[in-house]
Amino acid sequence: MRKSAERRKAEIVTVVLALADRIGPDRVTTGAVATAIGVTQAALFRHFPTKAALWQAVAEHVAEGLAAAWEDALSRGDGPIVRLRALIAAQFAQIAATPALPMLLFSRELNVTNAELRATFHGLLTAFRGLLAREVGAGQEAGILRGDIETVDAAVLLTSLVQGVAIRWALGARDFDLQGEGLRLFEVQLRLLAAERE
Repeated sequence: MRKSAERRKAEIVTVVLALADRIGPDRVTTGAVATAIGVTQAALFRHFPTKAALWQAVAEHVAEGLAAAWEDALSRGDGPIVRLRALIAAQFAQIAATPALPMLLFSRELNVTNAELRATFHGLLTAFRGLLAREVGAGQEAGILRGDIETVDAAVLLTSLVQGVAIRWALGARDFDLQGEGLRLFEVQLRLLAAERE
């Protein structure tokens, strides 16, 4: 039975992410993808006419997953700290579910050869920082977080925390609980951002 075009495209994207995790994004070729799926390169190009189109589909898949996770995180809690924690936890959960993500951000494919892919990932990081900044601002207005730090700066610090833990996890043997370690360090960061009690 032949698969529908949409199911085949989804399968191809899943295989690209798995290969990117296993061999690195820069070593993923259309030939390797076709072999892993069990189709010819010509069949692969019927679904994605260029390698750039293939990577853009990967980026869109990742973006949809992240956006859904952020929306779910923001709907889970009442209060800015609860929502900040939920956003950070959701980000770590998405990285754990898509282990190739940290390496994609530093790949040659992203940073040199594919401007559209770079723009998509830059937009995702900017959106995440914006959500964090909004919740930091709400925390400052509620008197929970320090008011002498720019919300954008606090959001950059939190984003950097996520990226740093994710890179350490990805480059290492993945021998620690990504979300657990990330949330532990988030609590440390939160104490540094907390307003002083009178």
